[in-house]
Amino acid sequence: MVIDSATDGRIQRGNETRRAVLGRAVQIASVEGLDALSIGRLATDLGLSKSGVFAGFGSKEELQLATVRAARRIFYDRVVTPALEHPRGAGRLLALCEHWLEYSRGRVFAGGCFFYEVTAEFDARPGPVRDALARSATEWETLLTDLAREAAAAGELPAGSDPEELAMLLTGLMDSANSLAVLHDDPSRYDRTMRTARRLLGFPPA
Repeated sequence: MVIDSATDGRIQRGNETRRAVLGRAVQIASVEGLDALSIGRLATDLGLSKSGVFAGFGSKEELQLATVRAARRIFYDRVVTPALEHPRGAGRLLALCEHWLEYSRGRVFAGGCFFYEVTAEFDARPGPVRDALARSATEWETLLTDLAREAAAAGELPAGSDPEELAMLLTGLMDSANSLAVLHDDPSRYDRTMRTARRLLGFPPA
């Protein structure tokens, strides 16, 4: 199939519009929630036509789902991918915690952790958006648990450590650090959380 230059240009412009819309959408949602997203608002914020934004998504629910997918890609690029470059074991798990805390501290999303904000919004609301958020949460918990199991199998965790409990503790610590650091504008919450994570993983104080 031959694509002429006009068609190719429209496709490129459509992709650029979609990226711009999602870049703005993830920031809004991290502060105000996914329900704050609308075709009209995004068009106004970005100086685009409503019809142009609508053509890229078709419905508010699809816009919300696309925003969740975009946030997930950003999260993996900033947190998961660099952590997995570390050797297997407790050091990799510690690196994952470090990158997560820096992701929240550095306000990759304006509201701190995107998923903390929007999961609280949708956790009791059945539907495709909740399902997408649940899948992301399960992926994250599974990753933490798998890394904790690898560290335990290598004999690198403190005696008596349970990988599932450790993953749950680390998740709770990081969520709490994010919430309280944003609420009180207090970055010291991240430092205290990192010290606690190091202790749980058997590392000496930094």
